[in-house]
Amino acid sequence: MLRPSADPLPDDAAACARLLRGGSHSFFAASLVLPRRMRGAAAALYAFCRVADDAVDDCAPEERHAALAGLRRRLDAIYAGAPDDHPADRAFAGVAFKYGIPRTLPEALLEGFEWDAFSRRYEAIEDLHGYGARVAGTVGAMMTLLMGVRDADVIARACDLGVAMQLTNIARDVGEDARAGRLYLPLAWMREQGIDPDAWLANPHFDERIGRVVAGLLREADALYARSGAGVSGLPLACRPGIHAAARIYAEIGREVERNGGDSVSRRAVTPLSRKLRGLAAALAASTQKGHRDATPPLAATAFLVDAVAMTRPPASAPRPPHWWDFADSAARTLTLVDRLERRDRVLGNRSGA
Repeated sequence: MLRPSADPLPDDAAACARLLRGGSHSFFAASLVLPRRMRGAAAALYAFCRVADDAVDDCAPEERHAALAGLRRRLDAIYAGAPDDHPADRAFAGVAFKYGIPRTLPEALLEGFEWDAFSRRYEAIEDLHGYGARVAGTVGAMMTLLMGVRDADVIARACDLGVAMQLTNIARDVGEDARAGRLYLPLAWMREQGIDPDAWLANPHFDERIGRVVAGLLREADALYARSGAGVSGLPLACRPGIHAAARIYAEIGREVERNGGDSVSRRAVTPLSRKLRGLAAALAASTQKGHRDATPPLAATAFLVDAVAMTRPPASAPRPPHWWDFADSAARTLTLVDRLERRDRVLGNRSGA
């Protein structure tokens, strides 16, 4: 059975860290900006997400149903307190118990992986919200619990931020996704612009009509970024620099897509270091300011995640939030993240010819 106060065992924690360094650039980078006492738990969460994603991605199409069934069985075992003999499963089991993570959250994440595995398409923006809720809102909600915060309004804003970042990803990667046979743009929006989605996917190219669809996604993301700021102010001080920085750097990706005329089909937006640094400076300033509470109801697509947290009994011994004096360390690590992003973007820009 799970020990109520169990943190990942040293060997499991080290294995989770290796998993992230070995292939998950975004998860590993995210772990860098967290306060020291959170990093082991975050690595366990991210490692399980990585293992689950790989289990679906790395198998043949005809094996995906079985792979997804296997992941759900592993989740059953985790929440029964008898995880499989795998470092990520054992580590995540302890973290889920210690921080009171409701099963609904990782289960919804697996559902998002399933939608990806079978190339699900999205008719309306509300449907795309549902996808973002699963693949990104879930992670935002779980991370908020790791920070020791269970307030419904803060969870709702964490989900807003996750969905906003996913919409930005989609807006940035239209061409890359299309060339891989994937289409995430709202089909209704495409038809409104006179674009047949199937015909376009067979011959992906940029024109002003696609630019208008991408612009609509970015407007939707911007509205969610604006709402999410109130949630960040409800986090422990030491957690705010990295989350503010992530939000601002992602939002700047959207601005770069706009500077490219909305063309994310023939080119990939790469944000210059100078803009990343300005975003970092703004993030650090915002982290020390007193925020406001935003009680706006969650998106319809994320309400089930907020409700799941509200209906889950908090752990008997509430995890201690990070110390306020960890703020400087988190700020420094956020700067390290900006440097890593800059070097990665230079490589991607060279590959794409941007």
